[in-house]
Amino acid sequence: MIKLRNITKSFGTLQVLKGIDLDISQGEIVSIVGPSGAGKTTLLQIMGTLDKADTGSVEIDGVDTSSLSQKRLSRFRNQKIGFVFQFHQLLPEFTALENIMIPAFIGGMGKKEARARALELLAFMGLSERADHKPNELSGGEKQRVAVARALVNNPAVVMADEPSGSLDSKNKEELHQLFFDLREKYGQTFVIVTHDEGLASLTDRTIHMRDGQIDNPEQSEG
Repeated sequence: MIKLRNITKSFGTLQVLKGIDLDISQGEIVSIVGPSGAGKTTLLQIMGTLDKADTGSVEIDGVDTSSLSQKRLSRFRNQKIGFVFQFHQLLPEFTALENIMIPAFIGGMGKKEARARALELLAFMGLSERADHKPNELSGGEKQRVAVARALVNNPAVVMADEPSGSLDSKNKEELHQLFFDLREKYGQTFVIVTHDEGLASLTDRTIHMRDGQIDNPEQSEG
């Protein structure tokens, strides 16, 4: 479902990625681990079309993203890729429900449909009673679950998460990690997760180890 071929990326004279090949299957939960500076976040940003590789190709759901214009790429990203970051990045002036609906509106979904989808996701997250609360009225764990719901509102092909539990305490970490597997069970969701959390990495279907801009064990790249 995701195919990366010969991905390289340099910033000035520093080569951050050195020819990455990676396949990820539909419904797979994959973690990417490695020391700081290994290139994990850069790889995730290129996979998520937030950044461009210097060489190589990124194919998602059968589409070669390098062939898309900037406008079509933005639309593709909105429809096909959900993002979860370490810090939830919710908009403080909007309620939990409204934050979840924003990507749906950007994608052209009608208000009634967007609201129904957002409420469905809030219920799944156990947050129905928090729908009208703004981020400053939510706990850290609740905010991150709202962020996951926002990532899912457009039924993306894949959710890409960068240190999603990095700012949470151990109890909320465990709940968030379980949530990813519950979402896969219910929606067949694919997840690619960059993490330093060994507990989460040990739970995922496959762990990609990165070191010095390369995949440590090439056999790990096959989905």
